[in-house]
Amino acid sequence: MTVRLTKIDCGLTVVSHAMDQLESAALGVWVGAGSRSEQANEHGIAHLLEHMAFKGTGKRSATEIAEQIEAVGGEVNAATSVEATSYYARVLKDDVPLAADILSDILTHSVFDPVELSREQHVITQEIGAALDTPEDRVYDLFVERAFPDQPIGRTILGTEETVRSFDRAAIIDYLARHYHGPSMVVSAAGAIDHDRLVDLTAEGLGAVATNAAPKPVAADYRGGEVREQRDLMEAQILLGFQGRRYSGEDYYAAQMLASVLGGGMSSRLFQEVREKRGLCYSIYAFHWAFVDSGVFGVHAATGETDVAELMPVILGELEKASADITEDELRKARAQTRAGLLMTLESPSARAGQLARQILIFGRPLPFTELIERVEAVSVDRVRRLASAIFTERAPTVAAIGPVGGLLDGERIAARLGSLATV
Repeated sequence: MTVRLTKIDCGLTVVSHAMDQLESAALGVWVGAGSRSEQANEHGIAHLLEHMAFKGTGKRSATEIAEQIEAVGGEVNAATSVEATSYYARVLKDDVPLAADILSDILTHSVFDPVELSREQHVITQEIGAALDTPEDRVYDLFVERAFPDQPIGRTILGTEETVRSFDRAAIIDYLARHYHGPSMVVSAAGAIDHDRLVDLTAEGLGAVATNAAPKPVAADYRGGEVREQRDLMEAQILLGFQGRRYSGEDYYAAQMLASVLGGGMSSRLFQEVREKRGLCYSIYAFHWAFVDSGVFGVHAATGETDVAELMPVILGELEKASADITEDELRKARAQTRAGLLMTLESPSARAGQLARQILIFGRPLPFTELIERVEAVSVDRVRRLASAIFTERAPTVAAIGPVGGLLDGERIAARLGSLATV
């Protein structure tokens, strides 16, 4: 595995993994600023900026950006998350210079034309409306808002219709100037890539970005709580969650494997007990989301009104048992799933480029696969059991539910059942 890293004068990191057997390359720019980097009056601006990046620069119109990349059979896109924003392309190896130039151009010379801005604001308000009308999306927004209330990390990535329509060109430029600094940016590439050439292209296109450190986001403060939206729907969407573990914490992989054992597939405990044996829901799974300084562990279930009352006690029963009887066989399967997920990134240059970028933003260095596998293998049954006991009792649970949820056990009773040290 050939991973190379170079830091250019502005503080930006260039990292690449050459995959000599490929004829294509994935490359992009990752910025350590997402929705949690926004001020209260900027809710949704990170996502809007991502949209506006493709709407024209000083030397390319929006149409020309699309035409130039598609003329060589490539593709370009972007994404906004809680803690990062990425702009990326996939092209054949000979077209890497074009992709690098387009990515640099949209990040340094976007014009943010008022007409394009108005059009994109309208598109995003439609996206917001679609999310509000989709219970399985809306319940996750409510869940995070209640887990991290009154703080940037708990706000939706899309923003609100009011805030999105309030932004003008000056507001976007101000946000860009505060957060898109060299020390917070990573150019990452994988596939048929020449590292030295990529460094030269990056220095040429992005070498003039600000060299000082960008402001740090507001620290996360998990609190938990309960929110319900009673709606006349065929299906109830239910989320039960707890404080998780941060990316760099020693229990990160233990939390990932706990989620796998409980609800990581068709053979998991929750799927087998709740869906297969009892038929209490259509779908159920567990997840663990990590952030730089916190995390959330959750269980999502979709069920009909007649099964709502019985569902939660069964879920709680499985959570309670996890701290006592997770087996070595279950953990062995979870380790295999985690290990496979890590190694499969080597088969996708896009996934590998994103993985390297996230590692640089979080750890400041690329993590060798040997180190990652050692961390996975070091997780013991006793460690996962102790983590389960801690996660499910140390802080108040978070409950979010939408639909015919009148019979759902309330947050106070859930906390009492689990013996939480804090209540809702």
